[in-house]
Amino acid sequence: MIRKIGIGVAGLVALLGVSLAATYMLTMPQPLPENSSSSEWLETGPYSVGILETEFVDDERPTDENGDYAGAANRSFPTNIWFPENAEGRHPLIIHSHGFVSSRTDLSYAASHLASYGYIVVAADYPLTSGGAPGGPNANDLINQPDDVSFLIDSVLELSGSNKPFSGEIDTSRIGLMGYSLGGLTSTLASYHPRLRDERISAAISIAGPSAALAKKFYQTTDIPFLMIAGTLDALVDFRANAAVIPERVGNSALLEIAGGTHLGFSSMAEPLFRLLHHPDGFGCSAVLSNLDEDPNAAFTVLGTEADGIVIDSNTPAVCQTMPTEKALHPGRQRMATTIAVLSFFESVFADDQASREAALDQLSHSLPADMPEVTYSR
Repeated sequence: MIRKIGIGVAGLVALLGVSLAATYMLTMPQPLPENSSSSEWLETGPYSVGILETEFVDDERPTDENGDYAGAANRSFPTNIWFPENAEGRHPLIIHSHGFVSSRTDLSYAASHLASYGYIVVAADYPLTSGGAPGGPNANDLINQPDDVSFLIDSVLELSGSNKPFSGEIDTSRIGLMGYSLGGLTSTLASYHPRLRDERISAAISIAGPSAALAKKFYQTTDIPFLMIAGTLDALVDFRANAAVIPERVGNSALLEIAGGTHLGFSSMAEPLFRLLHHPDGFGCSAVLSNLDEDPNAAFTVLGTEADGIVIDSNTPAVCQTMPTEKALHPGRQRMATTIAVLSFFESVFADDQASREAALDQLSHSLPADMPEVTYSR
């Protein structure tokens, strides 16, 4: 009897495995057109990718008290460094900033892809906005994160000997930022804020980053290339208020609009985890809203005033104020578009020669929208 039950359970497990495998295969994202330019940009680059897990500690700045956490005399950063293995020469450096209630691996697919093309990509868990923050995630610590970005740049530039995992050196004239959600705003602040910006930044990407409170004046501190990548069905960061306004507010900027794209659709965990969901952002709304301050604008009010180009509009849709009812784009497609856009944007700024930079810009602005009808590029 026991043997029969065992055989029955094994059969059910096997059947479940077959069903899951079949579901996985049947729900694969539509591939890019065969032999298209975009399919080539989606291919892994020429370098094998290594990942170093380390920790940087800033002894010059404290971590504030937070909930039941007493604070600390320093700021600690568990960090991942993605790097091209056995790649000599001078490498561009990209600092990635994670989203609220998230972690340093939230865009690991893009980080790895960049590293395979020769980039050094660094992402750290921020002390109080990551999902594992002591005392709970606190968006009010945003004010400290631009300086965290500068500290991470300094820390990586100082690596040497056995602590330096990559060959070659970092080209300090090619330092860029990218960030997702609150990390997108962090990257924007570190690039443009009149007092918090780091002048070493040469290009920046915000992926679904809040920007509604940042007026045209805010962006006048520099004319570096800037790209906003956003989904039209984002429930957490309203597309029209935060992304659609970028081309008219930011000089030397562009918007990559992904029709049907969601907020969580950009995250590494979305594919394949959220393939079967009508719209995944409800999960993100629950996590974010349960950790936001009673005043949702508290993190912005300390950043500056109207004189700095920071203007809080009460008519801006709040986080998760409206949940879109349309079906979301397949997260695999959203990830494809993001991966190609991130690489082609940075290559359009940092590639070694003019012809390569022009080819990358053409890929971003023309080939990607032609190969993926859900993508629109505008300057």
